[in-house]
Amino acid sequence: MELKVELSQNMILSQKMILSANILQMSSGELENYIKELAVENPVVDLEDNRGEQKNDDDIRRKLEWLESTDAQNRVYYSDDYNDGEEREPWNFNVDRGEDLAEYLMSQLMIRDMSKKDREMFEYMVNCLDSKGYFKENMTDVCAKFQVSEEHGEMLLRTLQSLEPAGICARNLSECLLLQLDRKQLKAPTARRIIIEYLDVLGKNQLHVIAKKLKVTVDDVIEACDLIRTLNPKPGSCFSSRENLKYITPDVTVVKLKGYYEILLNEYMYPKMSVNGYYKKMLDDDTPKEAKAYVSEKVRQAEWVMNCITQRNKTMLGVTKAIIDLQELFFSMGPGNLKPMRLADVAEIVGIHESTVSRAVRDKYLQCSWGVYPMNYFFSKGVRASEDRQTMTAADIQEKIKEIIDGENKQKPLSDRLIGEKLEAMDIHISRRTVAKYREACGIKDASGRKVFS
Repeated sequence: MELKVELSQNMILSQKMILSANILQMSSGELENYIKELAVENPVVDLEDNRGEQKNDDDIRRKLEWLESTDAQNRVYYSDDYNDGEEREPWNFNVDRGEDLAEYLMSQLMIRDMSKKDREMFEYMVNCLDSKGYFKENMTDVCAKFQVSEEHGEMLLRTLQSLEPAGICARNLSECLLLQLDRKQLKAPTARRIIIEYLDVLGKNQLHVIAKKLKVTVDDVIEACDLIRTLNPKPGSCFSSRENLKYITPDVTVVKLKGYYEILLNEYMYPKMSVNGYYKKMLDDDTPKEAKAYVSEKVRQAEWVMNCITQRNKTMLGVTKAIIDLQELFFSMGPGNLKPMRLADVAEIVGIHESTVSRAVRDKYLQCSWGVYPMNYFFSKGVRASEDRQTMTAADIQEKIKEIIDGENKQKPLSDRLIGEKLEAMDIHISRRTVAKYREACGIKDASGRKVFS
């Protein structure tokens, strides 16, 4: 048996370091929830609503100066008469929820005579509809729940399907479209067969394949498809969601003033933490040893969280300032002026690790006079053009692809290979697979999907 002594280095993350990293990558909303949960678990934590703080005149003046070039929603927040007695959340205004789909359908049934069980079943069924207005529940299970026959359940479903908007309460896309044709009293045999048998082929824009299978002309298929495109595949989408819609909450706002940029962190989104004075006093008084140890541990926890939040905000400011310095052309000129930028570029300026930059921008949003952007939007690898040695971002190349596709012959659309060849002629060298990736990122279909049949 041989004994050996070896030296090795192991990196061990303490709980404090893990907590610090987690707080850094929290968005303002996530940090708000975390602080509120901490206040429930830790009795020494006091919370103060940052929204209650009085803004000084300089802050208001600078922000109003910037708001000349921004939207009306923000002007309302910063205007003098903002505080009108109602408590509002900046960037997240309450809006009228409006009548939702279930309420609208039930209002159409009010004049009908029905049993109490049928009304309960109607209410249950309309509340089972998804955001598109489709009924996705198993009718057998619904009938068993209300102890009615399946024939009776189908009759109630047909009643719902007779309501407005047309196509509502369908069980799938085909049924939804057929219900709308029935409502318009259109026979349209070719359109009906396409809806029943060839919707997937239609989605690929393979009209010649449909014509061959149905033994009709391509013109007949084009006419049928034009009719199908007038139908609404999501009849419930025009109604309010059951959950209130919310604005994206920016974590940082870049204010362009005369000659410089000001960075405003969204600190009003989460409450300010402090340690309750009563518990601090307990540590100095003649308190039982066990109680003092418990309070001491809770105070240390609260103070460390406050330090982590301070460090998070400091890092966010540093990273945002570096982004502004590297992407100054974007902030002054707007979209289309983004430069290639890596995590390492920002990390070098701020003096932190790349992983720290990645955590700082994760799931966070930046607002400037050009709109609200995910912070990782500003990071883009460059593609080097061979002749002039200039680099282009992915967004630049996507714009070039859009221009090429906009100018193509729609009856003979370009394949990804041909698009790549046109980019080559512009000294932009990317693979066919990358062309496909950028095209899909733009929401553009492939050549067969873009083809227009005359």
